[in-house]
Amino acid sequence: MSTNDREIAVEASNFIKELEVERVMKSFKLNPFDVLDLPFNATENDVKKQYRKKSLLIHPDKFKHERGVEAFDWLKKAEQSLSNKEPREDIDRIVLYARRGLLAQFEPPLPPTTTDDDPMLPTDWRSQILQEVRMILIDEEVARRRAIKNTLANEGLEAQKKEEEIAKRKRKIEDDKAWEDNRDARVNDWRKFSKKPSKKKSKNGLDVLG
Repeated sequence: MSTNDREIAVEASNFIKELEVERVMKSFKLNPFDVLDLPFNATENDVKKQYRKKSLLIHPDKFKHERGVEAFDWLKKAEQSLSNKEPREDIDRIVLYARRGLLAQFEPPLPPTTTDDDPMLPTDWRSQILQEVRMILIDEEVARRRAIKNTLANEGLEAQKKEEEIAKRKRKIEDDKAWEDNRDARVNDWRKFSKKPSKKKSKNGLDVLG
């Protein structure tokens, strides 16, 4: 291969890598299948193979791109979501719910056992499922963020109440201490007051010292 051919090959390779970074960054991040560019029925082995292929393609150590590290991180997160049991079951549940909901909209409704290659389904069937899954994921994310916001708000109120209680106890302690510190002064004032000579009334109405 000539030098010119090698340069063209490198340029073509970098172009493919750049396109992949852009694809990842444009993907719907709440859907790990979309991030990894996989169908919803992808197996665990499919996920591992695809992640290895994509991650090697845009690995930050091998390809420099201003958003390369971010794209690589999204690939890793998507792979973890689909490789771990709980998040994989969550996304599978959403896909199943979306699919059944769409099948129920047909007249008459199609059974849940209908396969994706059934001739009764429209040509854009997979796109419809993808869009429905997207909407469900958005709704769930909004609900999740709202719940977090409410939790933080409630925690804030609880924290405020605790701070007020602490401040109230602190003021009481300070007041009690001030009262105790001034005890001797109050006693002395009372003694001085008690020792003052009392005034008596004379028969002619004039005050006299007792």
